[in-house]
Amino acid sequence: MNLRLLELKDIKEVKDELRALKVHDGGIDIMAPKALLRVIKVKGLDSAALNILKQDMLSIGGDCAVSWDAFIRRTKDAEGIIIGTAAQLDRLCEKLERQPLGLSELGKKLCLLEDNLNKRDLTLSAGRYKLNLGARTHIMGILNVTPDSFSDGGLYTDREEAVRRAIEMENQGADMIDIGGESTRPGSKPVSAEEECGRVIPVIKVLAKRINLPISVDTSKFSVAQKALDCGAVIVNDISGLKKEPKIAKLVKRHKAAIVLMHMKGTPRTMQRAPRYTSLVSEITESLRRSVIIAKDAGISDNSIVIDPGIGFGKTVEDNLKILKRLREFKSLGYPVLVGPSRKSFIGRVLGAETEERLFGTAASVAVAIQNGADILRVHDVDQMRRVARLTDAILNV
Repeated sequence: MNLRLLELKDIKEVKDELRALKVHDGGIDIMAPKALLRVIKVKGLDSAALNILKQDMLSIGGDCAVSWDAFIRRTKDAEGIIIGTAAQLDRLCEKLERQPLGLSELGKKLCLLEDNLNKRDLTLSAGRYKLNLGARTHIMGILNVTPDSFSDGGLYTDREEAVRRAIEMENQGADMIDIGGESTRPGSKPVSAEEECGRVIPVIKVLAKRINLPISVDTSKFSVAQKALDCGAVIVNDISGLKKEPKIAKLVKRHKAAIVLMHMKGTPRTMQRAPRYTSLVSEITESLRRSVIIAKDAGISDNSIVIDPGIGFGKTVEDNLKILKRLREFKSLGYPVLVGPSRKSFIGRVLGAETEERLFGTAASVAVAIQNGADILRVHDVDQMRRVARLTDAILNV
């Protein structure tokens, strides 16, 4: 007799194992959800509702962790942790349909969360481009036309050099090019919209005619985004997550472009001054959720929204490592996840490596990010990271 542990992360992997066992198709559909454990934090429930939730979970073989305070005193803002299989959560949703105290709404949200976690058909619509993100990990090449970016500042301030580099990244296999005209390194000072436009717009105008890739503009300024979209960009990569200038959302909608919503704590100038979180992933998730609401309220469609937890933007070294480790949790929002670990300082701190020595650290971060659910990687070293992504995808999709 032999035993073997199965590490199965999603419904597809479970079904593949059951098919290999030659289980009947009907049995596969029944049993697969029983093999996936879900641990879901619930926040903002009435404590009475939370206790009902616990009893419902116990009745179907799961559980719900509840604080002692929620047992002994009534509160309108209690928290709990639901523990059960995907199959048990499906049964829970049915039980909650007619329950009071907001539990019916919770049931709907649980069903949506499960659908988001199982979503594999991810298509990004950006202008005339349709990118099938579910097929493989996509690569966003970084092109900073700034004199002071932390890694490649000053290398591509000349327009011809910037254009040459973009074409080189296209030839190396980039799926999109992200052009930035303002450094967002820790401690950097903002530049005027006029100066930022002077850096990025001439490059975008040329590249819109020279390359056959989606062009992204890395900006949080409405006027810069407007001019960039007018001359050929089809993605706005907003590090403020539409919090700085929400009207960018309507601009993106009007151009049928895509938006990348990033989380940042503070501003580039202040973000690394002892950033602190009570609950890192929860706070980032809620901030991204608010950004998504701004985008949706402006009419941007779901398939034109990407989220980014913002590695290096108001996070400690440990925070960045934790984000990579728990990246899959952001998939619960239901949108493609972009991650930008390329050459970041947390890699240097862990490895004791200067910026130009962080290639292998970036490669390790990229592989882990893909394993944990990243759909798009924003990188400087396109050729090398495309190879890392290709092999990691092959391992995960075998």
